Amino acid sequence: MYSEERGDGTPLLLIHGFGVDHRILASLSSMIDDLGGWRQIFIDLPGHGKSPAEDVNSSQDVVDAVESWIRGHLGGESFAVLGNSFGGMVARCVAHDMREQVLGLATLAGVFVNDHDQRLLPRTTVLHEDPELIASLGAMAEDYTQMAVVQNAEHAAAFEKYVLPGLKSSDREALKRISAHYSLDQEPEDAHPEPFARPSLFITGRQDQVVGYTDAWNRIEHYPRGTYTVLDAAGHNVHLEQSKITEALVREWLRRVRED
Repeated sequence: MYSEERGDGTPLLLIHGFGVDHRILASLSSMIDDLGGWRQIFIDLPGHGKSPAEDVNSSQDVVDAVESWIRGHLGGESFAVLGNSFGGMVARCVAHDMREQVLGLATLAGVFVNDHDQRLLPRTTVLHEDPELIASLGAMAEDYTQMAVVQNAEHAAAFEKYVLPGLKSSDREALKRISAHYSLDQEPEDAHPEPFARPSLFITGRQDQVVGYTDAWNRIEHYPRGTYTVLDAAGHNVHLEQSKITEALVREWLRRVRED
């Protein structure tokens, strides 16, 4: 799998969501750099960005590929892991399957229920519409408006910089294959029922119509060191729509991981 690294110190693996690539999490890099002591490792999941799909045909295949990559590149080194959306599901699996190495877990709008029809979701809501802005976005408008809860120029610019490149570069045939087998063999909390007792962070968007916020909360007793946050005026791209609060929460999580 393709990867990019930034900084030195304790490894922090950042895993993007479905249909995008590692750039969707790049907005966090400067803040993490400022903290110092973290080796940021961004990967492109199979079939995304610069990573070929090869023989990956399911979500479980993606998890297996990521864990194999970690063993090959980090060996027995301890690391923290942060995942966004589908990458949050992958990160949860990594945290449980490789528990002895994982220093902490964070998810941003993470998938907690694989079957979309079984998710507890809020209704689709747009809190602020900007027709003039949308008209100026051209071909990007449709992709942007599917997720935007607060339509403004700042959020649209972030979407164009961090989200759109990955949308354009993903292997659509591979995504179809994985989508057809999206559910995991077993949810990680069920496969490993012992609570995950390392510092954790779960950030959700109050208006996230893709994964919601309730399903993450339903696992709260499994994460005794977990901070749970539901941010208003934020949808599935919560870390872009509420960037300052997200950065503060991720910074605080990394502090807890470091102190632990």
